[in-house]
Amino acid sequence: MLINLHVKNLALIEEAEVDFTDHLNILTGETGAGKSILIGSIQSALGGKIPKDMIREGADSALIELVFHTETQAVLQKLDELEIPSEDGEVVISRRVTNRRVINKINDITISLPKLKELSPLLLDLSGQHENQILLKPQNHLLILDNYAKDRVTGLKKEIADLFHSYRSLRKELDSQDIGEEERLREMEFLRYEISEIESARLQPGEDEDLEQEYHKISHSREILEDCGYVHDSLSEDQSSASSRIGRALQRLNSVANLDGDASDLCEQLGTIDALLGDFNRDLAVYIDSMEFDEETFQEIAGRLDLINHLKAKYGDSIPGILDYCQANRERCHKLENYEEYLAGLRRKADQARERLEKACDRLSALRKEAAGPLAEAIRTALTDLNFSHVSFEIAFEKTAYSVQGNDGVCFMISTNPGQPIRPLHEIASGGELSRIMLAIKSILADAEGIESLIFDEIDTGISGRTAQKVSEKLKQIAGGRQVIAITHLPQIAAMADSHYLIEKTSDNVSTISSIRKLDDDQAVEELARMLGGTKITDAVRKNAREMRELAASIQ
Repeated sequence: MLINLHVKNLALIEEAEVDFTDHLNILTGETGAGKSILIGSIQSALGGKIPKDMIREGADSALIELVFHTETQAVLQKLDELEIPSEDGEVVISRRVTNRRVINKINDITISLPKLKELSPLLLDLSGQHENQILLKPQNHLLILDNYAKDRVTGLKKEIADLFHSYRSLRKELDSQDIGEEERLREMEFLRYEISEIESARLQPGEDEDLEQEYHKISHSREILEDCGYVHDSLSEDQSSASSRIGRALQRLNSVANLDGDASDLCEQLGTIDALLGDFNRDLAVYIDSMEFDEETFQEIAGRLDLINHLKAKYGDSIPGILDYCQANRERCHKLENYEEYLAGLRRKADQARERLEKACDRLSALRKEAAGPLAEAIRTALTDLNFSHVSFEIAFEKTAYSVQGNDGVCFMISTNPGQPIRPLHEIASGGELSRIMLAIKSILADAEGIESLIFDEIDTGISGRTAQKVSEKLKQIAGGRQVIAITHLPQIAAMADSHYLIEKTSDNVSTISSIRKLDDDQAVEELARMLGGTKITDAVRKNAREMRELAASIQ
């Protein structure tokens, strides 16, 4: 579960830190106090987008840090996959935002955003203010069903995605082969011309690099000979050369060594230098002789390079690229030479790929239909708890074109009033109904996926009265087995809090700051009274608020 949230220099928040608890955590506050900023910071910490203008005015950077404690095996396994150490199930996620970059860390290990997004859904599920809208798109209904049946369908969906890509590739190749006899012959002629041009060049891998080196060497042969000649003259040609001077010095040192044996080592060292210089002069002379190139050799090299560069411009940026292009042309030419046989083989492969895809899709469809019944019943039961007293709920299937998701179309069907026919959810559900349906679905998926923490941002949108009470009881029930964090404007929901937090905004005419603090029992009653009574809070309102708290505490 989420243990701690620390936010610094983010929008209206100068610095805020809050410790969350088990079960139901409720966040309340006046409109505009910064509740959504706080929830948004959690979403951002888990990999959501962080606009650069979210850094607080005057600050160089912003920080969001979340501390989780988890015993979920899926989380611990993912940490191992990401090579991130974890002690006693603690996971610390931080994102530091500057004007130039965002630094993501998990347990002090810098990590990429995609890897952060791999871990985040396993730790916490966050429902934003507008997430209910996903229910208005039937294509999302299939994703909800697949999430519910994740353990059964994930492997098969991956297999289907691979089969679909293979089948689509074969179909694309087959569709592109619809050519007439004249076009086939023309393409074959062109391919043979290109093959002949490349083969006649007799290219050898690496020869362009060798030729370019040789060309460069010949192009600068005059400068090379002049410099080498100067070096040779300086070392060996006349009496003032280094070789002559060392030779005379060696004679003198030999005389010294004959008179004083202690000079023998020095004499030996200088002899070595004289021998090395002699070897160098001989090697230099050989090198100078090798630099005698004729014009014909130079022209041959230049012509060969021109040919290779011409082929590179037409067929590839390297000799291996040209040879690969030539091989592809040979294969294509062979197909065109045996065109009917090639097409028959391609059709056979496409038919076999479609058959494999169809069988896999049928297996997936059967698994989905097997899971749809229990999911529909679970949603219907949850909706009954949420004051849909006469609700009918079904999951309808239809066949669609093949895709990486299979060939099932899924639509949630609902009737919320007696006597009304069941119809697609997106055609009849109101805003308040959508929020309750999403709450029902989230609670069921959390059970199926073993998610330890759920966050709801204004789950009370569009509801009031008896329905609000039912929603509050459902939240309390859901929080019995996991941590729930919810923003609400309704006192019925706030009264259910196991831990109640107040978000406030203060201003000193220079800056505006949002802060959050946990309320004790008396403070929670006072906040409930504010939510019930508005600007004028009477003793009667306070009494009503306390009764609401006591009643909520008695609900299991």
